[in-house]
Amino acid sequence: MCVCNVLKHEVTFIVVPNDCIDALVCLGWKSFPLFPGLKLPWTSELQCLRRWEAGLCSPSRDFHRQLATVREVTATSRHYVDRLFDPDPQNVLQGVIDMKNAVIGNNKQKANLIVLGAVPRLLYLLQQSSSSLELRTECAVVLGSLAMGTENNIKSLVDCHIIPALLQGLLCSDLIFIEACLRCLRTIFISPVTPVQLLYTTPEHQMVLFNHGAIQNIAPLLISPSYKVRMQALKCFSVLAYENAQVSMTLVNVLVDGEQLSQVFARMMQRDKPIEMQLTAAKCLTYMCRAGAIRTDDNCIILKTLPCLVRMCSKERLLEERVEGAETLAFLMEPDIELQRIASVTDHLVSMLADYFKYPSSVSAITDIKRLDHDLKHAHELRQAAFKLYASLGSNDEDIRKKITETENMMDRIVSGLSESSIKVRLAAVRCLHSLSRSVQQLRTSFHDHAVWKPLMKLLQNAPDEVLVMASSTLCNLLLEFSPSKEPILESGVIELLCSLTQSDSPALRVNGIWALMNMAFQADQKVKVEIVRALGTEQLFRLLSDPDTNVLMKTLGLLRNLLSTRPHIDQIMSSHGKQIMQAVTLILEGEHSIEVKEQTLCILANIADGNTAKELIMTNDDMLQKIKYYMGHSNVKLQLAATFCISNLIWNEEDGSQERQDKLREMGFVDILHKLTQASDPSLCDRAKTAMQQYLA
Repeated sequence: MCVCNVLKHEVTFIVVPNDCIDALVCLGWKSFPLFPGLKLPWTSELQCLRRWEAGLCSPSRDFHRQLATVREVTATSRHYVDRLFDPDPQNVLQGVIDMKNAVIGNNKQKANLIVLGAVPRLLYLLQQSSSSLELRTECAVVLGSLAMGTENNIKSLVDCHIIPALLQGLLCSDLIFIEACLRCLRTIFISPVTPVQLLYTTPEHQMVLFNHGAIQNIAPLLISPSYKVRMQALKCFSVLAYENAQVSMTLVNVLVDGEQLSQVFARMMQRDKPIEMQLTAAKCLTYMCRAGAIRTDDNCIILKTLPCLVRMCSKERLLEERVEGAETLAFLMEPDIELQRIASVTDHLVSMLADYFKYPSSVSAITDIKRLDHDLKHAHELRQAAFKLYASLGSNDEDIRKKITETENMMDRIVSGLSESSIKVRLAAVRCLHSLSRSVQQLRTSFHDHAVWKPLMKLLQNAPDEVLVMASSTLCNLLLEFSPSKEPILESGVIELLCSLTQSDSPALRVNGIWALMNMAFQADQKVKVEIVRALGTEQLFRLLSDPDTNVLMKTLGLLRNLLSTRPHIDQIMSSHGKQIMQAVTLILEGEHSIEVKEQTLCILANIADGNTAKELIMTNDDMLQKIKYYMGHSNVKLQLAATFCISNLIWNEEDGSQERQDKLREMGFVDILHKLTQASDPSLCDRAKTAMQQYLA
């Protein structure tokens, strides 16, 4: 890293190699790593050395080795940077050309020049309108060459704000200069260390291209005699169509030389076409299908796209092709059960994916050492892709889930995946586990046999939100009443963890935390319910009842409904928290909430009405009784039914004080309403009203 005064001819800096020293001092009060704790405005390494020689500061370890490196860098590379500041523009141009020749294939020279501050000066020259086009173009070429070095080079370039400078260069009218800027941008953005958000990747930016005629201008390139041109056009369409319904709908109607674009894509997936072309064309049709532009039962999807993507998963394909094929196929069939069923019986896909976990094997046919080394470093991407595809395959069909879990060592592989070092693999593994956890049979067998709740709980302790959301969703299923994992999870102290999730800033985590507590409270004993209320706290419970996210509110109401079940539990909880609960119920029934929210609230009220002593909290609250009366006459049958159920519980004959309650409700006009509801067109509401009326006649 180097900071220079690039606007002046004279450059003042201290040279510090990246691999030796953390930072360099230049033009200001900075601390120099060779001399810890000392802050001086040094302007050259010579001043630094003089202070050391005078005994004013002490060098750190390896100083002499570092100093030798500094001198080597200075001697071999500084003259290239010095020439960038020559007052003669022609000398500057020649200096840039010489620099270009010096860095080709020489990573050490590239690193040296970056350290010496060449990048800020090159960017300055590139952006100056006074610079000749030839000079600006040569600067872009050198910057592109520097970008072809190490990832540290890329980071340094990005830190110097190279991307805005290059994007600005695209506004120039000179095509040669534009091409140099584009080549440099491409090199920078194919690096994994470059923040992709720096470039156009959002739907808004897709629409900018769309609105400026990108489709009409690019479509004819699909039949270009040049393979490279056809491929770039194809790749452009795949990017434009991704999760963009408007673009996808337009693509369906585009004709290329009289042929529909979807048919052009289908032809590009034929087996005799290059793999790269087959795969990219399949991606285009996949994205158009997911955007709703092509039906999932269209022949180009069932007979062309899906089989093509399954072929890409074969062990004969390269690692990158297998990864991209599996991930695209997972995306294609994610919401469609028929595509999942077709894929599961195509070319033994389920068992084929098992090979993803064995790659590369000890008897691998790969003879290219570089390829083998590459694949060893990226084998985790195969595991990630396999988990994603298994998750998509098993998201709906019980038979497919069974087939997946019976695949060779599958559950062990998922458990191992939950603790992999790669966060992406862990996320894909937990997605796969979540998909399989929707099966009652698997919860009772495979999940119990492999104690998957243990690594899942460990994953929940310390993970990014994206992983936490999926892991907590899976935990919700493991806490269902029929899951054998529910008891050991309860004994592990999970309640505190789930309560902490309800306080998250993420609505998804709040939903999952309260959802898991709701499942845990279902038909639970009193001890568990008391512990949930204690750990959650009444303040947090009622805060969740006013949560702006409807899903959070619904699950909180579900938790409250499960807590208020069985009479002893109802009476105990209402004796401790009845006032607050009745206030929350009132606020919801009076507020602007959906039918579903109000129905759930009335069901809670019906549970309270079923308590032995708790029902008095309703009977002594005339305002609440009037609200029940209002909802019995509501236009929505669900609300009428829930309100009538509440009244039925209040007047039930077999309970103490029923006569007094019946008399009061008769005086308030409830009998007339019940009589009217016995004529209701909805059979469930009619039956419920008749049952309530019988209590008066008994």
